[in-house]
Amino acid sequence: MHRLEDDTPEEQLPTLSATIAAATRTLAAAGVASPRADAELLAAHVLGVPRSRLATAALTRAQAAQFERLVADRATRVPLQHLTGTAPFYGLELAVGPGVFIPRFETELLVEWALPHLRPAGSVVDLCAGSGAIGIAVATQLQDLQVYSVERSDRALPWLRENVARLAPHVRVVVSDISDISLLADLAGTVGAVLCNPPYVPEATKVDVEVAEHDPHDAVFAGPDGLALMPAVARTAARLLRPGGLLAIEHDDTQGESLPALLRTTARFEAIEDHRDLAGRPRFTTARRVAD
Repeated sequence: MHRLEDDTPEEQLPTLSATIAAATRTLAAAGVASPRADAELLAAHVLGVPRSRLATAALTRAQAAQFERLVADRATRVPLQHLTGTAPFYGLELAVGPGVFIPRFETELLVEWALPHLRPAGSVVDLCAGSGAIGIAVATQLQDLQVYSVERSDRALPWLRENVARLAPHVRVVVSDISDISLLADLAGTVGAVLCNPPYVPEATKVDVEVAEHDPHDAVFAGPDGLALMPAVARTAARLLRPGGLLAIEHDDTQGESLPALLRTTARFEAIEDHRDLAGRPRFTTARRVAD
Protein backbone atom coordinates (compact mmCIF):
# COMPACT_ATOMS: atom_id res chain seq x y z
CA MET A 1 0.00 0.00 0.00
CA HIS A 2 1.03 3.57 -0.61
CA ARG A 3 1.91 5.07 2.75
CA LEU A 4 -0.12 8.17 3.65
CA GLU A 5 1.59 11.29 4.82
CA ASP A 6 0.25 12.70 8.07
CA ASP A 7 -0.61 15.99 6.40
CA THR A 8 -2.42 14.54 3.39
CA PRO A 9 -5.60 16.60 2.91
CA GLU A 10 -8.74 14.49 3.21
CA GLU A 11 -9.95 15.62 -0.21
CA GLN A 12 -6.77 14.11 -1.69
CA LEU A 13 -7.17 10.72 -0.03
CA PRO A 14 -7.66 7.77 -2.40
CA THR A 15 -11.22 6.52 -2.67
CA LEU A 16 -12.21 3.70 -0.36
CA SER A 17 -12.45 1.40 -3.36
CA ALA A 18 -8.89 2.21 -4.39
CA THR A 19 -7.66 1.87 -0.80
CA ILE A 20 -9.24 -1.56 -0.46
CA ALA A 21 -7.84 -2.64 -3.82
CA ALA A 22 -4.33 -1.62 -2.74
CA ALA A 23 -4.76 -3.42 0.58
CA THR A 24 -5.93 -6.53 -1.27
CA ARG A 25 -2.73 -6.54 -3.33
CA THR A 26 -0.62 -6.12 -0.19
CA LEU A 27 -2.35 -8.98 1.59
CA ALA A 28 -2.24 -11.26 -1.43
CA ALA A 29 1.50 -10.68 -1.75
CA ALA A 30 1.87 -11.62 1.93
CA GLY A 31 0.15 -14.96 1.37
CA VAL A 32 -3.12 -14.15 3.14
CA ALA A 33 -5.70 -16.70 2.02
CA SER A 34 -8.63 -14.30 1.56
CA PRO A 35 -7.04 -10.91 0.82
CA ARG A 36 -10.08 -9.09 -0.58
CA ALA A 37 -12.42 -10.25 2.17
CA ASP A 38 -9.89 -9.38 4.86
CA ALA A 39 -9.28 -5.91 3.39
CA GLU A 40 -13.03 -5.25 3.31
CA LEU A 41 -13.56 -6.55 6.84
CA LEU A 42 -10.75 -4.36 8.16
CA ALA A 43 -12.22 -1.34 6.41
CA ALA A 44 -15.66 -2.12 7.85
CA HIS A 45 -14.09 -2.46 11.29
CA VAL A 46 -12.36 0.92 11.04
CA LEU A 47 -15.51 2.60 9.78
CA GLY A 48 -17.78 0.86 12.28
CA VAL A 49 -20.20 -0.24 9.57
CA PRO A 50 -21.30 -3.59 8.14
CA ARG A 51 -19.26 -4.85 5.21
CA SER A 52 -22.35 -4.45 3.02
CA ARG A 53 -22.23 -0.66 3.48
CA LEU A 54 -18.69 -0.11 2.23
CA ALA A 55 -19.90 1.00 -1.21
CA THR A 56 -21.28 4.21 0.26
CA ALA A 57 -18.59 4.86 2.88
CA ALA A 58 -15.41 6.94 2.95
CA LEU A 59 -12.39 7.03 5.24
CA THR A 60 -11.23 10.11 7.09
CA ARG A 61 -7.50 10.74 7.21
CA ALA A 62 -7.32 9.27 10.74
CA GLN A 63 -9.31 6.23 9.67
CA ALA A 64 -7.15 5.77 6.60
CA ALA A 65 -4.04 5.77 8.78
CA GLN A 66 -5.62 3.24 11.16
CA PHE A 67 -6.59 1.05 8.23
CA GLU A 68 -3.06 1.23 6.88
CA ARG A 69 -1.66 0.05 10.22
CA LEU A 70 -4.12 -2.82 10.43
CA VAL A 71 -3.33 -3.96 6.90
CA ALA A 72 0.38 -3.88 7.71
CA ASP A 73 -0.25 -6.06 10.76
CA ARG A 74 -2.42 -8.46 8.78
CA ALA A 75 0.34 -8.72 6.19
CA THR A 76 2.60 -10.11 8.94
CA ARG A 77 -0.12 -12.77 9.39
CA VAL A 78 -1.60 -11.51 12.63
CA PRO A 79 -5.07 -13.10 12.55
CA LEU A 80 -7.85 -10.90 11.26
CA GLN A 81 -9.86 -11.68 14.40
CA HIS A 82 -7.07 -10.40 16.64
CA LEU A 83 -7.13 -7.12 14.74
CA THR A 84 -10.89 -6.67 14.92
CA GLY A 85 -11.17 -8.22 18.39
CA THR A 86 -14.08 -10.43 17.40
CA ALA A 87 -14.88 -13.70 15.65
CA PRO A 88 -18.30 -14.52 14.19
CA PHE A 89 -19.85 -17.77 15.35
CA TYR A 90 -23.42 -18.98 14.88
CA GLY A 91 -24.76 -15.45 14.53
CA LEU A 92 -22.78 -14.19 17.53
CA GLU A 93 -19.74 -11.93 17.78
CA LEU A 94 -17.31 -13.52 20.21
CA ALA A 95 -14.49 -11.53 21.76
CA VAL A 96 -11.14 -13.13 20.94
CA GLY A 97 -7.47 -12.26 21.08
CA PRO A 98 -4.07 -13.61 22.10
CA GLY A 99 -4.36 -16.65 24.35
CA VAL A 100 -7.60 -18.12 23.06
CA PHE A 101 -8.36 -20.35 20.10
CA ILE A 102 -10.30 -18.56 17.36
CA PRO A 103 -13.55 -20.45 16.67
CA ARG A 104 -14.00 -21.74 13.13
CA PHE A 105 -17.07 -21.97 10.94
CA GLU A 106 -16.83 -25.77 10.81
CA THR A 107 -17.69 -26.03 14.49
CA GLU A 108 -21.10 -24.52 13.75
CA LEU A 109 -21.98 -27.89 12.17
CA LEU A 110 -21.60 -29.57 15.56
CA VAL A 111 -23.94 -26.99 17.09
CA GLU A 112 -26.44 -27.49 14.26
CA TRP A 113 -26.42 -31.24 14.92
CA ALA A 114 -26.77 -30.86 18.68
CA LEU A 115 -29.63 -28.36 18.94
CA PRO A 116 -32.49 -30.64 17.79
CA HIS A 117 -31.27 -33.35 20.18
CA LEU A 118 -31.20 -31.22 23.33
CA ARG A 119 -34.02 -31.61 25.83
CA PRO A 120 -35.86 -28.54 27.13
CA ALA A 121 -34.57 -27.62 30.59
CA GLY A 122 -31.78 -30.14 30.14
CA SER A 123 -28.08 -29.78 30.87
CA VAL A 124 -25.12 -29.44 28.53
CA VAL A 125 -21.40 -29.51 29.28
CA ASP A 126 -19.01 -27.82 26.85
CA LEU A 127 -15.55 -29.32 27.42
CA CYS A 128 -12.43 -27.42 26.27
CA ALA A 129 -14.65 -24.36 25.98
CA GLY A 130 -12.01 -21.83 24.91
CA SER A 131 -13.86 -18.66 23.91
CA GLY A 132 -17.12 -20.35 24.86
CA ALA A 133 -18.36 -20.67 21.27
CA ILE A 134 -20.24 -23.97 21.56
CA GLY A 135 -21.75 -23.51 25.00
CA ILE A 136 -22.80 -19.93 24.38
CA ALA A 137 -24.30 -20.79 20.98
CA VAL A 138 -26.56 -23.52 22.39
CA ALA A 139 -27.40 -21.40 25.45
CA THR A 140 -28.57 -18.48 23.31
CA GLN A 141 -30.68 -20.77 21.13
CA LEU A 142 -32.31 -22.66 24.02
CA GLN A 143 -32.62 -20.28 26.94
CA ASP A 144 -33.80 -22.86 29.47
CA LEU A 145 -30.74 -25.08 29.11
CA GLN A 146 -28.29 -25.40 31.99
CA VAL A 147 -24.92 -24.95 30.29
CA TYR A 148 -21.51 -25.50 31.85
CA SER A 149 -18.42 -24.28 29.98
CA VAL A 150 -15.24 -25.98 31.17
CA GLU A 151 -11.81 -24.44 30.55
CA ARG A 152 -8.46 -24.65 32.34
CA SER A 153 -6.27 -22.14 30.48
CA ASP A 154 -5.46 -18.97 32.42
CA ARG A 155 -5.07 -17.15 29.09
CA ALA A 156 -8.36 -18.33 27.61
CA LEU A 157 -10.50 -17.85 30.70
CA PRO A 158 -10.75 -14.03 30.50
CA TRP A 159 -12.13 -14.33 26.96
CA LEU A 160 -14.56 -17.03 28.03
CA ARG A 161 -15.79 -15.00 30.99
CA GLU A 162 -16.17 -11.86 28.87
CA ASN A 163 -18.23 -13.69 26.26
CA VAL A 164 -20.42 -15.41 28.82
CA ALA A 165 -21.07 -12.15 30.68
CA ARG A 166 -22.02 -10.32 27.50
CA LEU A 167 -23.88 -12.99 25.57
CA ALA A 168 -25.17 -15.69 27.93
CA PRO A 169 -24.89 -14.76 31.63
CA HIS A 170 -26.75 -17.91 32.66
CA VAL A 171 -23.88 -20.11 31.45
CA ARG A 172 -21.68 -21.34 34.29
CA VAL A 173 -17.92 -21.09 33.75
CA VAL A 174 -16.07 -24.01 35.34
CA VAL A 175 -12.30 -23.80 35.80
CA SER A 176 -10.96 -27.33 35.57
CA ASP A 177 -8.91 -29.82 33.61
CA ILE A 178 -11.22 -32.14 31.70
CA SER A 179 -9.40 -35.19 33.11
CA ASP A 180 -10.12 -34.21 36.73
CA ILE A 181 -12.39 -36.93 38.17
CA SER A 182 -13.97 -34.38 40.49
CA LEU A 183 -15.10 -32.18 37.57
CA LEU A 184 -18.83 -31.49 38.03
CA ALA A 185 -19.09 -34.50 40.32
CA ASP A 186 -22.54 -33.39 41.46
CA LEU A 187 -23.81 -33.82 37.88
CA ALA A 188 -22.49 -37.35 37.36
CA GLY A 189 -24.97 -39.49 35.47
CA THR A 190 -27.42 -36.65 34.84
CA VAL A 191 -26.10 -34.56 31.93
CA GLY A 192 -28.04 -34.58 28.68
CA ALA A 193 -25.19 -33.76 26.30
CA VAL A 194 -21.45 -33.29 26.33
CA LEU A 195 -20.11 -31.22 23.44
CA CYS A 196 -16.42 -30.75 22.79
CA ASN A 197 -14.02 -29.13 20.35
CA PRO A 198 -10.73 -30.29 21.88
CA PRO A 199 -7.18 -29.87 20.61
CA TYR A 200 -6.92 -32.53 17.89
CA VAL A 201 -4.32 -31.62 15.27
CA PRO A 202 -1.43 -34.12 14.94
CA GLU A 203 1.85 -32.48 15.97
CA ALA A 204 3.57 -32.87 12.59
CA THR A 205 0.75 -31.22 10.65
CA LYS A 206 1.74 -28.10 8.73
CA VAL A 207 -0.64 -25.29 9.61
CA ASP A 208 -1.10 -21.68 8.50
CA VAL A 209 1.13 -19.00 10.01
CA GLU A 210 -1.89 -17.55 11.83
CA VAL A 211 -2.39 -20.85 13.64
CA ALA A 212 1.27 -21.71 14.21
CA GLU A 213 2.23 -18.31 15.62
CA HIS A 214 -0.96 -17.02 17.21
CA ASP A 215 -3.36 -19.79 18.27
CA PRO A 216 -2.29 -21.36 21.60
CA HIS A 217 -0.27 -24.49 20.81
CA ASP A 218 -2.04 -26.59 23.42
CA ALA A 219 -5.44 -25.55 22.03
CA VAL A 220 -4.52 -26.90 18.59
CA PHE A 221 -2.11 -29.83 18.80
CA ALA A 222 -2.59 -33.08 20.69
CA GLY A 223 0.23 -35.56 20.29
CA PRO A 224 1.51 -37.48 17.26
CA ASP A 225 -1.93 -38.63 16.10
CA GLY A 226 -3.96 -35.75 17.49
CA LEU A 227 -5.91 -38.08 19.77
CA ALA A 228 -4.05 -37.43 23.02
CA LEU A 229 -7.00 -35.81 24.80
CA MET A 230 -9.74 -38.01 23.35
CA PRO A 231 -9.57 -40.76 26.02
CA ALA A 232 -10.02 -38.14 28.75
CA VAL A 233 -12.94 -36.58 26.86
CA ALA A 234 -14.57 -40.00 26.51
CA ARG A 235 -14.05 -40.92 30.19
CA THR A 236 -15.40 -37.61 31.46
CA ALA A 237 -18.37 -37.73 29.10
CA ALA A 238 -19.18 -41.30 30.14
CA ARG A 239 -19.11 -40.26 33.80
CA LEU A 240 -21.27 -37.17 33.36
CA LEU A 241 -23.86 -38.35 30.85
CA ARG A 242 -27.15 -39.91 31.81
CA PRO A 243 -28.09 -43.15 29.99
CA GLY A 244 -29.11 -42.05 26.52
CA GLY A 245 -27.18 -38.80 26.87
CA LEU A 246 -25.33 -37.58 23.79
CA LEU A 247 -21.68 -36.92 23.05
CA ALA A 248 -20.36 -34.88 20.12
CA ILE A 249 -16.64 -34.34 19.52
CA GLU A 250 -15.04 -32.35 16.72
CA HIS A 251 -11.91 -33.94 15.25
CA ASP A 252 -9.23 -33.70 12.58
CA ASP A 253 -10.15 -34.88 9.11
CA THR A 254 -7.70 -37.78 9.54
CA GLN A 255 -9.65 -39.14 12.53
CA GLY A 256 -12.96 -40.11 10.93
CA GLU A 257 -12.27 -43.76 11.68
CA SER A 258 -9.85 -43.64 14.60
CA LEU A 259 -12.02 -41.56 16.93
CA PRO A 260 -15.16 -43.71 16.48
CA ALA A 261 -12.95 -46.77 17.03
CA LEU A 262 -11.62 -45.23 20.24
CA LEU A 263 -15.15 -44.64 21.53
CA ARG A 264 -16.12 -48.23 20.72
CA THR A 265 -13.27 -49.57 22.83
CA THR A 266 -14.72 -47.89 25.93
CA ALA A 267 -17.92 -49.98 25.75
CA ARG A 268 -19.75 -46.94 27.20
CA PHE A 269 -21.28 -45.65 23.99
CA GLU A 270 -23.55 -46.83 21.20
CA ALA A 271 -24.94 -45.34 17.98
CA ILE A 272 -21.44 -44.07 17.21
CA GLU A 273 -21.47 -42.12 13.98
CA ASP A 274 -19.06 -39.85 12.16
CA HIS A 275 -20.24 -36.73 10.33
CA ARG A 276 -18.72 -34.83 7.42
CA ASP A 277 -18.38 -31.10 6.86
CA LEU A 278 -19.59 -29.16 3.84
CA ALA A 279 -16.43 -30.09 1.92
CA GLY A 280 -17.08 -33.79 2.54
CA ARG A 281 -14.30 -34.20 5.10
CA PRO A 282 -14.76 -36.13 8.37
CA ARG A 283 -15.46 -33.45 10.98
CA PHE A 284 -17.13 -34.69 14.19
CA THR A 285 -18.22 -37.89 15.89
CA THR A 286 -21.41 -38.42 17.86
CA ALA A 287 -22.45 -41.19 20.24
CA ARG A 288 -25.08 -42.10 22.82
CA ARG A 289 -24.31 -43.17 26.39
CA VAL A 290 -25.36 -46.73 27.19
CA ALA A 291 -26.78 -47.71 30.55
CA ASP A 292 -24.30 -49.33 32.92
